[in-house]
Amino acid sequence: MRKNLSLILILCLSCLLFMGLKLEIDKVSRQKIPGSSIIYIPSGDYLKMATFGFSSLMADIVYIWAIQYFGNTAIPDKFDHFVHIFSIISELDPRYIDPYEVGALIALYDTKDVALSIKLLDMGFAKNPDLWIFPLEAGHYAQLYKKDFPLAREYYKKAMDVPGAPDIVKRLYANSAFKVMDIKTAWETWLEVYETAKEERVKKIASNHLYNIKATVDIRGLRSVLEKYRAKYGRFPDKLSGIVAAGLLPFIPKDYDNTDYVYDPKTGDVKTAVIPWKR
Repeated sequence: MRKNLSLILILCLSCLLFMGLKLEIDKVSRQKIPGSSIIYIPSGDYLKMATFGFSSLMADIVYIWAIQYFGNTAIPDKFDHFVHIFSIISELDPRYIDPYEVGALIALYDTKDVALSIKLLDMGFAKNPDLWIFPLEAGHYAQLYKKDFPLAREYYKKAMDVPGAPDIVKRLYANSAFKVMDIKTAWETWLEVYETAKEERVKKIASNHLYNIKATVDIRGLRSVLEKYRAKYGRFPDKLSGIVAAGLLPFIPKDYDNTDYVYDPKTGDVKTAVIPWKR
C-alpha cells in the first residue's frame, strides 16, 4: 500500500514539475525564443521512465496541453514543433489513437499542410500496423486535398492489406487505380468487388465502374482510329463501320451492356449512350 502511495506521490510531483516548467517558460518572450514554451519538454522515452508506469496518464496530460497550445493563434511559430510534441505522446502511449487522428486534422485545417497531416498518420500506422484506419485516412487526405491519386493508391493498398479492413477500402483502391490509368488493376479489382459483393447496391456500383472502364478504353481506341481515318481521307467516316471497311479496325466494340456507342460524324466524337452512373 505504501509503495503504491509513494508512486502516486512521485507521479503527482512529476506532473507539478512539468506544469511548473511550462508556466515558467511561457513567461519568456516568444519573439526572443521562438517556440520557447515547448523546446525544453523531454523526450517521450524519458517521460515514460519518469512516470513509473503511469505513462498513459502523462500522455493524456501532454495531449490536452498540446490541444490548447496549437489552438493558440497568438503563437506564430507553434507548428515548428508539431511532430516533436505528437511524437512524445506517441512514445508515451503508442496505442493512444486520438492524438494521431486529431493531430492530423489540426495540421490539415490550421496549416493546410497535407504532408504534415499524413506524416502524423504514418506515425500512427508505424506504431499500430494492425489498424487500417491510419492508411485509409492518409489515402483520403492524399486524394481529396492533394489530388495525388498515385499516393492515395499506395495508402489504400496498405489499408487493404491489413486484416479486418472494410470492403470499401478495396473500392477506393480500385477507383484510385483507374484514376492513374492502371486499367488492368482497376478492372480486376472492380470485377472482384462485383463477384464477391453481398449487397445489390455494391454490385451496382461495381457494375457502373466496369462499364466506365470498358467505355474509356473503347472510346479512346475508337477516337485514335478515327483520327487515322481522317488523316487518310480528309474527313471522318459517315458511320463507325467505315473504319472497319477501311481496314483500320476488325470490328466496332460495344459497351458493357452490349449497346452501340453514339457517334457524331461531323466532329468524330464518340460517347456512351448513357451516363455510367445513371444506367
